Amino acid sequence: MNALTKALTGAALALASTGPAFAEEFRLGLITPPPHIWTVAAEAFGAELAEASGGAHTVTVFPARQLGNEAEMLQQLQTGALDMAFMTVAEVSNRAPDFGALYAPYLANDIAHAGRILRSETAQAMLEQLPAQVGVVGTGYGMAGLRQIVSRGDITSADDLAGLKLRITPFEPILDFYNAVGAAPTPMPLPSVYDALANGQVDAIDMDAELIWVLKYYEHADTIVQSDHMMFPMVGLVSARVWAGLSEEDRAMIGDLMAHHVDSTIDTYVAREQDWLDQIRETGRTYVEVDESFFNDAIDAWNDIWSERSQSLDALRDVATATAE
Repeated sequence: MNALTKALTGAALALASTGPAFAEEFRLGLITPPPHIWTVAAEAFGAELAEASGGAHTVTVFPARQLGNEAEMLQQLQTGALDMAFMTVAEVSNRAPDFGALYAPYLANDIAHAGRILRSETAQAMLEQLPAQVGVVGTGYGMAGLRQIVSRGDITSADDLAGLKLRITPFEPILDFYNAVGAAPTPMPLPSVYDALANGQVDAIDMDAELIWVLKYYEHADTIVQSDHMMFPMVGLVSARVWAGLSEEDRAMIGDLMAHHVDSTIDTYVAREQDWLDQIRETGRTYVEVDESFFNDAIDAWNDIWSERSQSLDALRDVATATAE
């Protein structure tokens, strides 16, 4: 059992001194569809856990919001009604604001740098907050790609985003960012995005390259802005109540295997991100590459807000500087 697993075990046991009876078949929820990299990693985790336990433990994966949205699944984790989840850190940050620091604009220089930040001791140590604050055990980080902007209209400067209904994932750090930009951020679940963009319910969306390409959001776009403005971490979670009912051996096995498979998503995105961007560029839509200067004073405004909300922001900035290439 590694040091992080030991620390999380102690916190979980303090939170729930008695747990439910051991369940041989675990239920793991995600919001991503079956072909998505996160879902594939969850299935691989389940298969390896079954093999490592000699078939004693199995994992049934419920993708595509079958068990509810992330807020609902997090509530189920807290009560022990759901055993496990691969979940965006976005939803976690709604309960533990310190994690909002991971969404600092331009914290990461590129996709590989984002991976190094998430694998740092500083980021890993943040997981120790979760049992007491959220009622879950975090085993490790994965991620999706860096965030880009897809627009139904022409975008030549940040001024063109002013007033646009821009779809976002519903969490505070990204809401604050686009408010600072001057857009009208519009929280919306992933399954609604394609139709909303197609019918003009929203003018633009904040999205990663994988889904822009795979779900064909570019079909209803005039402009793709490759801004790489924010990373989008994922975390492997186990209900603290379920964790407290496991043997030490099972905690070590589950914690290590889940950490390995969520971490594997980092390597996948690092390897594939540029291919998706290249394919999007070749669709013939106007393709604009920008850096942090594009957003004018919005980044400083975001930093002013989140320097007060997150105790880890400065430490993560130090990590980002130390791991930059």
